[in-house]
Amino acid sequence: MTAPLTPPPPPHEPSPQHAWPQAPGGYAGAAAAHHAAYGQDGPGMKTELREAAVITVLVALGGVLLGLLWTWLAPHVPLVGDVMDGNWVVYFKDTEGEQAIGVDGTFSLLAMACGAVSALAVFAWRRRGGVPLVVALALGGLLGSLLAWRLGVWLGPSQDVLAQAKAAGKGVTFSAPLKLGAKGALLAWSLAALLVHLGLTALFGPRDPEAYGPQAPYPKPHEGPSA
Repeated sequence: MTAPLTPPPPPHEPSPQHAWPQAPGGYAGAAAAHHAAYGQDGPGMKTELREAAVITVLVALGGVLLGLLWTWLAPHVPLVGDVMDGNWVVYFKDTEGEQAIGVDGTFSLLAMACGAVSALAVFAWRRRGGVPLVVALALGGLLGSLLAWRLGVWLGPSQDVLAQAKAAGKGVTFSAPLKLGAKGALLAWSLAALLVHLGLTALFGPRDPEAYGPQAPYPKPHEGPSA
């Protein structure tokens, strides 16, 4: 006769003190490293607001360059003066010309280029996002566009077209005052800056570290001898 088979011993259960493996350094060490690297709330709201104010002013001052470029590169709208019944009248020399549309298009393209450059410069200076920084880019772009618009109008041909017609003479072509017909072009700088900065932050922005580190595999139960 053979002895009865004895059942295998129950699986070894880990003690409560070692139920789960802990990451190297523990949670406290990982949290301390994260706090040392990034701080509790980033650089601080006061610092972010101060940086946002600086960015707003610098971006807005870029409107001077945009205004100069717009005055130089925008196409001229030709006008002609004539005398009818003893009164001066002014009319377009080319009624089917697209110079007026070109003026708005030139401003929009230059503003978008300025927006991309300003976003790239801000990202290179502060390689992170944040609501104050984004608001500073948008507000600075709008102020810069307004400054460029008024500066271009001031530097362009005189707004007194009758005086220009009299000075040029009857039938002589002269340039119309610089005018921004599509006021929506004033938002081109801000929109371009926001899109470019968002793309740069998504592609090259900092990443948050893993607070717990790599997890160890779960402990396997102790297997008893097979019957």
